[in-house]
Amino acid sequence: MTVSIQQSPAYWVVVPAAGVGARMGAKLPKQYLTLLNKTVIEHTLTQLLSVPSIAGIYVAIGAEDDCWCQLPIASHAAIHRVDGAAERAGSVLNALVVLSEIAKSDDWVLVHDAARPCIRRRDIEKLIQQVSDHSVGGILGVPVSDTLKNVNDDIIVSTTDRRKLWHAQTPQLFRLALLRDCLQRALIEGKNITDEASALEVYGYQPLMVKGSSTNLKITYPEDLAIATFLLQQEIAK
Repeated sequence: MTVSIQQSPAYWVVVPAAGVGARMGAKLPKQYLTLLNKTVIEHTLTQLLSVPSIAGIYVAIGAEDDCWCQLPIASHAAIHRVDGAAERAGSVLNALVVLSEIAKSDDWVLVHDAARPCIRRRDIEKLIQQVSDHSVGGILGVPVSDTLKNVNDDIIVSTTDRRKLWHAQTPQLFRLALLRDCLQRALIEGKNITDEASALEVYGYQPLMVKGSSTNLKITYPEDLAIATFLLQQEIAK
C-alpha cells in the first residue's frame, strides 16, 4: 500500500479496538479470538489494507491490552496504534485527534469495527465512490428483513413498520474535522452516541446510506464465530 499522504483528499481508517466483548463470554476480547488460524482483528485489518486508496490505519487499543503487540500485523508500516478509551466514541475521538496532526481537515476517515472481519473490499470501495461527492458522508448498511416488535416486560406491545429501517454497519465515512468536532461536542454534552453517524445526526446532519452486504457480520455472540468462519471460507474459495 503506497498511497501518498499528499493525495487530496486522503482516505484514512480508524479501528476502535479497546472493547472487551463481554457478550462473547470469552477469556480474550473478541477481536483476538481465532478464525482460520488468524485473529478476528487480523482478518479485519487485512481486508482494510487491501484497499489501494487507504493512506493509513489508526487502531485504538486499550491500556491493559497485551495481545496487540504480539500480532505480526501490528508492525505493519501503514498501521499505527493510539490509546483507546472506555467507550467506542472516545476511542474514535482519540484516534481522530492524533490523525489531525498529520491529516487535512477535509480528508476522509473510514471508521470500521474490529469485529467485522468479513467486510469485502468491493463494499468499501463502493462506499468511497458513492460518498465522495456527498456533503456529509455516509455509512454501509442493509435493509431490515425481520419483523420488528416493541416489547415491554416480555409482552409484545406493537409491530414496527420496517420499510424505512436499515441495519447500520461499518465502515462509516466522514470528513475528519466534521466527525472529530461532532464527536467531541457530543461527548461533552453527554449525548447518546451509538455509532459515528449518530454523532452527526444529533446536530442535524443527514448521512447517506449505502447498501452493503448481509455478510458484513459483526461478531458479538459465540455463534457468530462459526458464521464468520463459513463466510470467510466462501470468500477465499471465490
